[in-house]
Amino acid sequence: RKIIFEKQWFYLDNAIGHIYGTTFEVTSGGNLQPKQEVEETTTETKEAGTDNRNIVDDGKSQKLTHDDIKALKDKGIKGQEIVQQLIENSTTFRDKTEFAQDKYIKKKKKKYEAVITIVKPSTRILSTMYYAREPGKINHLRYDTLAQMLTLGNVRAGNKMIVMETCAGLVLGAVMERMGGYGSIIQMYPGGGPVRAATSCFGFPKHFFDNLHEFPLSKVDSLLSGTISTETLPSEPEDNSLVEEESNGLSDEKQTSLQETEEESTTEAAMEINQTEEQETMDINAEDVEFQDNKEKENKENVREKQRKQWERRKKLIETAALLREKNADGLIVASKFHPTPLLLSLLEFVAPSRPFVVYCQYKEPLLECYTKLRERGGVINLKLSETWLRNYQVLPDRSHPKLTMSGGGGYLLSGITVVLDKTKSDCSDSEALKMEEPSSKRCKVQDLHC
Repeated sequence: RKIIFEKQWFYLDNAIGHIYGTTFEVTSGGNLQPKQEVEETTTETKEAGTDNRNIVDDGKSQKLTHDDIKALKDKGIKGQEIVQQLIENSTTFRDKTEFAQDKYIKKKKKKYEAVITIVKPSTRILSTMYYAREPGKINHLRYDTLAQMLTLGNVRAGNKMIVMETCAGLVLGAVMERMGGYGSIIQMYPGGGPVRAATSCFGFPKHFFDNLHEFPLSKVDSLLSGTISTETLPSEPEDNSLVEEESNGLSDEKQTSLQETEEESTTEAAMEINQTEEQETMDINAEDVEFQDNKEKENKENVREKQRKQWERRKKLIETAALLREKNADGLIVASKFHPTPLLLSLLEFVAPSRPFVVYCQYKEPLLECYTKLRERGGVINLKLSETWLRNYQVLPDRSHPKLTMSGGGGYLLSGITVVLDKTKSDCSDSEALKMEEPSSKRCKVQDLHC
């Protein structure tokens, strides 16, 4: 299919068989050709100015017009030659500093050279791409915040992780990549089914999905209360096929009765019509019967396929429910557009003691509420609410400096570790607890003041 990316369109047929990191040039017709490395002939005596203070951007420095450049493209002149002509026709190019000239060439090459490099997908590349192009789809989750989540959540091979996210499958993909196909992941999802658009972009092998389970959020409460409605599941899928065979037999009888009635009608018509017309009507009726047979066969296959999918889905749901009932998950990661407090309080029930959990939210206030609720509830230690600060630096010879533009915020993280919640202990009142915590000298002063 045609790929449209950054104002370029091309077909990836010619890329098959090449290694990742290969650079291609887009030729006429959208075909890709591996680019041959050409050594740039850099003249040592390069004319350059001392500074750019006298250069005025009045839009008149370039002699080539837009129509001239379009005419050059129509002639089939390559991007490299167009860039060279732009340099030659620029009146201010020679007055620019060496660094400014390099910047100008780089900018024009990006615009006019149709060059594409295919790289292997990774969490870093995909998260950077999503944050730069469609941050709303991933709840403005910045790539450094995602890295913090994976570290704080202790994501590693062999874990049993619970992931609840509405970030187009990016967080799920990051967890799967770090686990490397070992261990199991339970994805909690809202609505009709899980969204895994970003997960499919990772290009994981098939066995990575063998231990990926899914469970709807709507059934979490019923699972915790023990009232989950496990629909009557047949012990074996053959039960369905037996029912289908019986129904097939009934439909076959109906077909034969239909055929008999049609044959009777044709014989009655044959007495009135001559032999040639009788043959034609017989042929038409035979075709109708064949068409009905094919249609009914297709319907039976569709029903059988639908029943098989329903059976598989129900079986997977029961397997996932059994995994959650064990309540021994090694970690919990939440990154969703929903309020984190009810989500976290219900999902923490499935996490084993002494295991980490991480919650991401774009805003601070919901996490503050979640923090206070967890402190009241107990069963968690080492609660931390944090925000990472990221600044990009340009590192180039003689011109390394922080980049002029930087992101305002990368969201907030609430992390902690689960412990056994002792429900048998009688809870002391807040005032008594405060008295116990306060040193004796402070208690005396407080009592004196009250007197």
